[in-house]
Amino acid sequence: MSDLLLFSHANGFPAPVYRVMLEQLSARYRIERPERIGHDPRYPVTLDWPHLVEELAERAVAAAGDARRIFLVGHSLGGYLSLLAAHRLAGTALAARLAGVVMLDSPLIAGWRARLVQLGRRTGLDNLVMPTRATLQRRRHWPDRAAVRAHFLAKPTFARWDQRVLNDYVEHGTRAADDGARELAFEREIEYRIYRSLPTTSLSGLAPQVRVPVGFLAGTRSRELRNAGEAATRRLVGERWAWVEGSHLFPMERPQDTAAAIEAMLKRIAPAAAEADARAPAAVRATGT
Repeated sequence: MSDLLLFSHANGFPAPVYRVMLEQLSARYRIERPERIGHDPRYPVTLDWPHLVEELAERAVAAAGDARRIFLVGHSLGGYLSLLAAHRLAGTALAARLAGVVMLDSPLIAGWRARLVQLGRRTGLDNLVMPTRATLQRRRHWPDRAAVRAHFLAKPTFARWDQRVLNDYVEHGTRAADDGARELAFEREIEYRIYRSLPTTSLSGLAPQVRVPVGFLAGTRSRELRNAGEAATRRLVGERWAWVEGSHLFPMERPQDTAAAIEAMLKRIAPAAAEADARAPAAVRATGT
């Protein structure tokens, strides 16, 4: 039996953009991933993301098969959803095989920062924490792939990306339009709604109730981590914290280093999961509750 790694992408970046990273992990894990979170009308984007969590939890159940262990790994949006889905799955038959969560630069927002985000939904100040205003201003049409590549390569954020990842973004971050041109594959209005409905106090309050070990990989130059602060996340993960060189988008900048860091973190948290199971009362282990 193999281990299942269910990967969830960041807001605005479809899963195929992570191909280089996921291919390296596929040597050890069976990889499953939702391609475009928020785009299935059965799971609409609403405040605190309950339907997105439901989508990920249902995908975990459907993909579980005969997997020995199941790990939920996610970047940014995907990290938050992985944590919430782990909590959702705790009372299901899958709980006994759910071995851990790894969040890639998905810092918990708590305290005054959470209140700022809540206030920002009414005043626009949440743009200080998340790129909400910029999201609606994104260019979304180009005449061809060459124009897409030139456009993004001119941006400092994308210029730092591994070229293989940038190529995958040109191919999978955009799609063919009706006229043969290229358009954004991730609808910017959905990206905006995801940012605007981010769980804050509900997420940080729920985090201590998660019953599996949680690891965190942080970008050394992550603006998002600086804005959110480390305290709430460090309370959740304890020593299961590691740094990866790069910005909030370090999986795109250093996909192979990120894959190695994920695998190292999974090896750290898997024994923790086994020890927690051994300490649990027999009745709890039997029922998964």
